[in-house]
Amino acid sequence: MARIAEERRPASPVSPRQLAAWNRMLTAAADLGATTDLDRVQMTDVARSADVAIGTLYRYFPSKTHLFGALFEERVLRFVDERWLCAGVDPIADIGTNMVEMNRSLLKTPNLCAAMVRSITAGYMKDVPNERPWLGSQVALHKAISATLGLPADERDGVHDSIQLLIYSWWGILVSSLSQRVSQDISERQLRVAASSLLPGRTY
Repeated sequence: MARIAEERRPASPVSPRQLAAWNRMLTAAADLGATTDLDRVQMTDVARSADVAIGTLYRYFPSKTHLFGALFEERVLRFVDERWLCAGVDPIADIGTNMVEMNRSLLKTPNLCAAMVRSITAGYMKDVPNERPWLGSQVALHKAISATLGLPADERDGVHDSIQLLIYSWWGILVSSLSQRVSQDISERQLRVAASSLLPGRTY
């Protein structure tokens, strides 16, 4: 019986030149994904726009799922790194506001957001073992929420599940907003309610 070929694992950029090419590929994917449905995006067009060989594109992103999933990761990680704010007066309100702003930034380009959500969901269902965090962005969000709460180290484990539930709620609300199942006003209110309901209402 013929062996089924294993899917190639994506390479990671190491040198500054590789990182620059990697960023160009993500930028090209974002530009194309903003105006073209995922099924119609061609990897050859991404490579051409990024000024890289098609083999280079596939080396880092073996499929469109890898490409747009990585783009989702990059967008969320960049938001957490550059735009996540902690005013300190009301941590729960700060968390709700940050998650609302993150959704707004993702939903500014709904066509692209749909491609990223579809890809990251496919990657989650296929690639990641159940015992590991399902996304690098989930880990970053968890750390940002925990830091905003200002919990002492010995109490952080006690809210782990609550933070996870909030992240899952955020994901569901993002998908509902994207599919227009709920309005922007309702989705943003629900995010704030989720934060205030699931997280401990204490400050330190």
